[in-house]
Amino acid sequence: MSHHDMPGGRPKGGGWAVLVLLCLAQFMLIVDITVVQVALPSIGTDLALGREALTWVVTAYTLCFGGLMVLGGRLADVLGARRTLLAGLGLFTAASLVCGLAGSGTALVAGRALQGVGAALLSPAALAVIIDTFHGERRARALGVWAAIGGTGAALGVLVGGLLTAGPGWAWAFFVNVPIGLAVLAAVPAVVPAAAGRREPVDVPGALVVTLATALLIYGVVAAGDAGWAAAGTVLPLAGAVLLYVLFVVVERSVRSPLMRAGTLARRPVISGTFVMLVATGLMLGLFFLSTLYLQHELGFSALETGLIFLPAAVAITAGAQLGGRLIGRVGGRPVAVAAFVLTAAGAALMARVSPDAGVCTTLLPGFVLASLGIGPAFVTATTTTMANIPPGENGVASGVINTFHELGGSIGVAVVSTVAADGLAPGAAGAGGFVAGFTLCAVVAGVAGAVALGLVPGGRPAAAFVGHGHGHGHGHGHGG
Repeated sequence: MSHHDMPGGRPKGGGWAVLVLLCLAQFMLIVDITVVQVALPSIGTDLALGREALTWVVTAYTLCFGGLMVLGGRLADVLGARRTLLAGLGLFTAASLVCGLAGSGTALVAGRALQGVGAALLSPAALAVIIDTFHGERRARALGVWAAIGGTGAALGVLVGGLLTAGPGWAWAFFVNVPIGLAVLAAVPAVVPAAAGRREPVDVPGALVVTLATALLIYGVVAAGDAGWAAAGTVLPLAGAVLLYVLFVVVERSVRSPLMRAGTLARRPVISGTFVMLVATGLMLGLFFLSTLYLQHELGFSALETGLIFLPAAVAITAGAQLGGRLIGRVGGRPVAVAAFVLTAAGAALMARVSPDAGVCTTLLPGFVLASLGIGPAFVTATTTTMANIPPGENGVASGVINTFHELGGSIGVAVVSTVAADGLAPGAAGAGGFVAGFTLCAVVAGVAGAVALGLVPGGRPAAAFVGHGHGHGHGHGHGG
């Protein structure tokens, strides 16, 4: 199947220019998930924001990013990936400017929400372009690079946040996106080939229902951090989310061109990919959130020192993702996923031994690096095993589903650990008790996820599907009726 190594009519090296450009754009989106975490104390002081408002500075972005991702993937399938990519990039860049200039909490949260909408258009479109551009062994390598960015960008976001907050101020965490965004906008038309979209109706009602359901779910989880799980402000949004998810299933069965085909969602690779992605991102952002607050509140580290401690974790996630990408081709996704969660559980358990007397280098840092080394391969497994088993016409939607769970996992992870560790996060709280509880929860969740992955992740190696064997399955698509 070597003819697949050269996409039709494109120079052999051209694909890598596409990859570099799209990875730069995706890197910006991922950095922005965590870039605010180290800056939160400074933002709170400057704009006079309480804990709830600061939580929304983090979650407004992941909420819109995750909630609208599937619609973004569908639009990429219908309008063409390049058009959707440019629209998302333009919106994200403009919204970054709004965030940097924000003079109030309301303006900042609104800017973060707009950034999320731009990201939801850009990310699935970029992944769809990569899947179209690369085939065979090269596609597996390209997806490995793409998956690694998820972890590296999140870890480096904390370092970048620390550097900029300590230097020119937190607003620059957003301003820095503007020149990068404009440069990528200028380069995309030259590098990314225009692809024709398919003239199909887009299921807007389905997209709105699933977004609103997701929004209520995240809202309920975040509210639990302040009000507790039994409060009306927590229970009502969560109940509303469940009802809307049921309504979504009804809508999908009745429209001609559904947003998510039940057949796609029910595929075992999609279920296992979404599960692995949800848990891995939840663990990663949960551990980041706890660590940055522990270092700054409990140990009195500066924003810059906190960012530097995150650097080895960034390296570990990248190394883990590269290693995972190589191993999947040899031993298959299941052993890689199980090993990834076992490593993460061991690292989180080590982190749970933190105490104000213990040095950072004896408990927190080695545990953090070990957990990060486990999280990297989990991301690669989630993306690779899913995309390997999906017919080509559903690439945009399937990547949208996986990425939705990437953002959802992050929002839920942060909300849940902050609820569990609430005692340690209260102003003036002494002792590491809340943090120990949070880290212990992460260790238990990772251990359980490893056991589930053993039964859920498909066995066998995904390589065959990447060598273009799936290309013929997409032509029965337009038969809606």
